[in-house]
Amino acid sequence: MENSSIHALVLTGFGINCDNETASALTRAGAHADRVHLNDISADPSLLERYHILAVPGGFSYGDDVGSGRILANRLRYKLGDPLRKFVADGKLVVGICNGFQVLAKMGMLPMLSGDFIQEVTLTNNDSGRFEDRWVTLKVEPNTRCIWLKGIKQLELPVRHGEGKFIARDEAIMDQIENGGLVAVRYCRRDGELARGNFPENPNGAHHDIAGICDTTGRVFGLMPHPEAYVDRLNHPRWYREKLPEEGAGLQVFRNAIEYARENLCAASV
Repeated sequence: MENSSIHALVLTGFGINCDNETASALTRAGAHADRVHLNDISADPSLLERYHILAVPGGFSYGDDVGSGRILANRLRYKLGDPLRKFVADGKLVVGICNGFQVLAKMGMLPMLSGDFIQEVTLTNNDSGRFEDRWVTLKVEPNTRCIWLKGIKQLELPVRHGEGKFIARDEAIMDQIENGGLVAVRYCRRDGELARGNFPENPNGAHHDIAGICDTTGRVFGLMPHPEAYVDRLNHPRWYREKLPEEGAGLQVFRNAIEYARENLCAASV
């Protein structure tokens, strides 16, 4: 929306390839979304000040060389660390989807229990030993702090990754994530029962069936499945067999963020 009061920056460049879909989803949800190249932000970090929402989309940044998301994570952390810290401290929102989740985890932006960019979790190779491209069912954790999931209890989304297995650095970190309301979504069966690590409901072997987490503010959100890939009924593989809503369930994830930004950030200068 050209007249939207909420502005979203969608990162692009160097192998990111879901930027158009992510920008489209944010636009449909009510934001003004700009695709901005990493080089442009690196050259002028003040660009971030114009935006309320930052999206790090899926794809294969830097070809997944030396591990999915690692190079982009290092570049963001060391080149844009202070501007990103300020972005979050100013009450703004961040989402990392698939490769973007890997980036946020590896740069230490999620879950950021220490209060700084120190890596505490990672996404590693799928237990299946292969790239998984399939639809999964997700259960929203009832006590999650994540504002992106307000009012959502369960949804289906596609996954497309080779390194989606969520693990924490140690059990103490996992306990803090579990007990602090930082688990956002878990893999489950279509009947709502947790996957309990079973394939294919849990497509990668993620510990505790975790598909996505948030930070302690609930405003920084990372997940492996792709909400931007289910914004229309026709995106769903069973659209011709089941009566589905015209709007795909993934769009509500973005609507929630934009609604939050309108209520809490409209006074911000853009």
